[in-house]
Amino acid sequence: MTDERPLDVALENRLMGQGIYVTDCEYRPPDSEVTDGSDSFDEGATPPDGTGLALEYETVSETAGIESGEVGVVVRTLLDVAAEREWSPGRLEATSLTTDGDVRGRWHVEREWFDGLGIELDDLEFSQRVLETRRPVTGTE
Repeated sequence: MTDERPLDVALENRLMGQGIYVTDCEYRPPDSEVTDGSDSFDEGATPPDGTGLALEYETVSETAGIESGEVGVVVRTLLDVAAEREWSPGRLEATSLTTDGDVRGRWHVEREWFDGLGIELDDLEFSQRVLETRRPVTGTE
């Protein structure tokens, strides 16, 4: 059964059940589209294939850095929601926060990695690429 909620709400609801709390989620237009700054789709609908997400979330964690488990949960949840909606995600930009709102770090997934998963990228190579993008917070943030 498909979740009829907007994609960002469905993602938020499912992540909450995994102990990851979305604080902000913004759609980013597909790379190939030039926009005037307004969304080109109904906010209640699934966005066009290739639409990216800028996701900010907080998690209860004793570590200062981003853990591989939290990255895995976010990516798997996004892929599950995308598969149910027959939607192809674009670039995912994620920011991990403490429960106090401090930035723990950032990571991302390129659209090409999502597109190549199971074709030219196996699960292990995909995961390694994503985990290599983790960046801890710097003193300037």
